[in-house]
Amino acid sequence: MSNVKRESHTDTKNINSIKKELLQRKAELEEQLSTLYTEKVADTQVGDAGDQALSSNLESLRDTLQDSEVNEYSRIIQALHMIEAGTYGICEDCGNPIAEKRLKSYPNATRCIACQEEYEKHL
Repeated sequence: MSNVKRESHTDTKNINSIKKELLQRKAELEEQLSTLYTEKVADTQVGDAGDQALSSNLESLRDTLQDSEVNEYSRIIQALHMIEAGTYGICEDCGNPIAEKRLKSYPNATRCIACQEEYEKHL
């Protein structure tokens, strides 16, 4: 990626709208993560084997959900930082603008479609 900072095709009004959505989703995730943490702390081991197995399964499910939400939260924080830095809507790989349609459907996108597809080939 070149060091030249390119202007995004996403206008200020759309960026403000996206920022509002990101902040709203961030608040929702903070609440959900807090609830998951509170439930995890409140759980106690119960007596019989069936209850313990159910409790273990629920804890695994809760951990998976929490990991997913933490990852989304991190991407939102990154998107908000990019908005503040003026680099939002710019592909982190090629430096070209990310299509506005992509940003509307996936506001925390950091790559254009072409670069995302290339990235996923190497996962």
